[in-house]
Amino acid sequence: MHMGLMQEYLYIHNLFKSNIIGGAGMKILQNVMVNQVLTESSKNKLLDQYKSKRLQLQKESEQLRFELKKLEKTRNMHPSTLKSHFEKEINHRQEKIKLLEFQMEQLEILPVGSELKEREVQSIVDVQVGANWEELMKTRTIVIKDGVVSEIR
Repeated sequence: MHMGLMQEYLYIHNLFKSNIIGGAGMKILQNVMVNQVLTESSKNKLLDQYKSKRLQLQKESEQLRFELKKLEKTRNMHPSTLKSHFEKEINHRQEKIKLLEFQMEQLEILPVGSELKEREVQSIVDVQVGANWEELMKTRTIVIKDGVVSEIR
């Protein structure tokens, strides 16, 4: 047998032996929610992150305004095209700032102990013949409190 064919045969043989192909089970990916429990510490940390992002966007907006004025004086581009492009970028950042301010307002209202959706991750689920499909497909959630996993449900 050719060496490449032999390696392929051994690979397929091992897949069958480990039940990945043709066996009684398989592994699938499932989405898992990661929620953060709001504590005074995490609330303050989130507020600081929002304020930092807002400050960065404000600086970028000011820089864009400065660059626009500078380019308008040199007139290297068509003024209306140039101004339109810069205004679009400035408006985009202003919208992000408004969203951050709304998020900060909402965060102030939320009581300590509330759960916030932080992100979604994927986990590997082992599916076996005879397993309860409904149980396997239940939405899983990991709960984080001050950076530590406090619950898996």
